[in-house]
Amino acid sequence: MRRNFQYDVEGLMAKDKAHAMHPWHEFGREEHMILADSEGIYVYDGEGNRYIDGIGGMWAVQLGYGNEEMATAISDQVRSMVYYSPWSMATPPHAELSAKLATLTPGDLNRFFYSTGGSTANDAAVRFAHYYWNVVGEPSRKTILTRDDAYHGSTYLADSLCGKPGNDTRMERVTEWIEHLSSPNPYRKPEGMDDAAFLDHLITEMDDRIKSIGPENVAAFIAEPVLASGGVIVPPKGYQKACLETCRKYGILYISDEVVTGFGRMGHFFSSEPVFDIVPDIITAAKGFTSGYIPAGLTAISERMHQDIIEKGGDSPTFSMGFTYSGHPVAMAAALKNIEIMERDDIMGHARSTGDYFQERLRSLADLPMVGDVRGVGLMGCIECVENKSTRKAFDESLNVGKKIDEKCQQYGLILRPMWHLCVFSPPIIITRSQVDDMVAIMERAIKEVADDMVRDGSWSGRD
Repeated sequence: MRRNFQYDVEGLMAKDKAHAMHPWHEFGREEHMILADSEGIYVYDGEGNRYIDGIGGMWAVQLGYGNEEMATAISDQVRSMVYYSPWSMATPPHAELSAKLATLTPGDLNRFFYSTGGSTANDAAVRFAHYYWNVVGEPSRKTILTRDDAYHGSTYLADSLCGKPGNDTRMERVTEWIEHLSSPNPYRKPEGMDDAAFLDHLITEMDDRIKSIGPENVAAFIAEPVLASGGVIVPPKGYQKACLETCRKYGILYISDEVVTGFGRMGHFFSSEPVFDIVPDIITAAKGFTSGYIPAGLTAISERMHQDIIEKGGDSPTFSMGFTYSGHPVAMAAALKNIEIMERDDIMGHARSTGDYFQERLRSLADLPMVGDVRGVGLMGCIECVENKSTRKAFDESLNVGKKIDEKCQQYGLILRPMWHLCVFSPPIIITRSQVDDMVAIMERAIKEVADDMVRDGSWSGRD
């Protein structure tokens, strides 16, 4: 117990249930936990019980909760100017942040369009790609290539780019110019393939699909360097660069979705170049961009594309897209302070070092009952539970194995992200090694207890 909280938890839950629709709203769901306070890597429920936030809010809270410098920067900006129209005016933090970002992005990606989150950042990226090709005289380029197991957001367009399972099939999507390629998940690669052969398989498929569509009809390929919400899928080594080279071969734009992998999750502000040796045409970011303190999204665009539009767009070409809160001065101030703290305190170095330790400790769970795969990179990881380790057969979704493990973890003070038979982790990047040990100890206990429970109730044979 942290302190004697005075919340009417049952009353709050009743109000929430009666009126709120949460993301991925489950009709008829009984209740949601009430979180009322936080500090560092911990959150507290309405009764004062403490939990390690094993998912960083939602891949976002890089600096942890309650950072006083972030709170001060935000409140100072609110006092000086909370908001002004972004259409024809700029504010000091907007200008300063844009100049700062130009020193952090790879290559010539030094033009920045701001939005309100990852979904809108990816919306902007795709709309800019289409606009670009229209302006430079190749209007047939409409098709967007994406991947199964990918996640790019939940607006109408961004959701249509997703290949992650689990969405209700009664939700409508754009289908006519979006093409899904197969998942780059090494754990689910065809039988008998090593990673090198699997990479060749993925790139051959991509090349063949481009040829079948016609290169002149393909606008862009959008890809997460690591497929985060699809289950922290780490593609085979060299995948990102091979995909970029295929795009270059056919003049296709490469959009790197760094909404999760940017701003420290992998120990760099942007992982595309230092980790994967690629310089995309467009990069998107959000989440860790402000460490979750204020909603903001970022679409970084190459100077080459920007100049092409100026030179070939005729009189006053206009990218006719924007949001009321594009470049919101409070969000810009939060992002500036976030970057300042990360640079000053070498948060990136800490994230790289602790990320290596995090991966090592997660791998120690590989021999537990029902654990089929342990994967990740940096401070993001996933444990995939399977009915049979030899065949890699997944548990039936109706068994809710991930949810059962999450419920056990919560009993012992850890919140993770359950997805079907997967357990996903993305803690604040300020986490220490001893806190990593605490996370892993709770996880080990929870998996063992769920495995024992399922054997006892007959829902799993326990034979791997």
